[in-house]
Amino acid sequence: MVDRTEERLRAKELSQQHQANQKMEDGEEEHVQDATGLTARLIYEVIRRDGVDEMTRPKTSLIFSGLAAGILIAFSVIGEAIFQAYLPDMQWRPLVESLGYSLGFILVIKGRMQLFTENTITTVLPLMSQPCREYFYLTARLWMMVLVANVVGAFIAGGFMYYTPVFDAEVKGAIQAISEHAVLKPPVEAFFKGLPAGVLIAAIVWMLPTAPQNSFIIILAFTWLIAIGGFTHIIAGSVEMAYLVVNGTIGLWDSIKFFVPVLFGNVVGGTAVFTLLTWAQVAAEVEE
Repeated sequence: MVDRTEERLRAKELSQQHQANQKMEDGEEEHVQDATGLTARLIYEVIRRDGVDEMTRPKTSLIFSGLAAGILIAFSVIGEAIFQAYLPDMQWRPLVESLGYSLGFILVIKGRMQLFTENTITTVLPLMSQPCREYFYLTARLWMMVLVANVVGAFIAGGFMYYTPVFDAEVKGAIQAISEHAVLKPPVEAFFKGLPAGVLIAAIVWMLPTAPQNSFIIILAFTWLIAIGGFTHIIAGSVEMAYLVVNGTIGLWDSIKFFVPVLFGNVVGGTAVFTLLTWAQVAAEVEE
């Protein structure tokens, strides 16, 4: 009964839209389409197609794009450190210095580079809609290559930040303090702080198709929230981890205690929480 009622309502709505379109003058329908927000189903389709494109890119493209993302995400740490180094030590300083954290994400996301946490939604939606051996393989291949490339890029950036004379003592001291605060956490805390970061990055990916002209503000606002909330992001965190490894503050075991819990936290937050929920809201429409 409910299904038949829904079918009648849809048929009625389509009929009304057709009648309204006939009454509209030339060009008016286009304005209506422009003013109408994307539905959840259309957002899903945009991201699904993007995910398919990403999965089928050549290996060299994925590796170099991931390497560039790992290097450029370092500007999140650098930006935050510069603010911290030169702003007065006031109660409001963390609110402002956290804006610097957004710089690396703006560079990477606007530059269309491969960032591992973005792939927890873009490549999973095609897999959810069409689970098959090929998509499992392509998703696993992309995740592995991008993650490794991101981490290698992070270590290149960490070495550059420590060994070169680009940054003065105040900025390097701020990088050290920021890195220690981010990395030296108990594994359980690192995992749970990784959950919101994974959700927020996936949310950014989900929102960008709805407002491409406001993408800068979307990325800025939600990555700022990651920073001010003290949440842990696996790639930006890898830059901080690499800096501490390079200067001898931490060793291999401390790196593993940070890296693995944050990685799982981001994946669970981005995939198991956000992506599965977004898939659930469109699954019935997509499968019709």
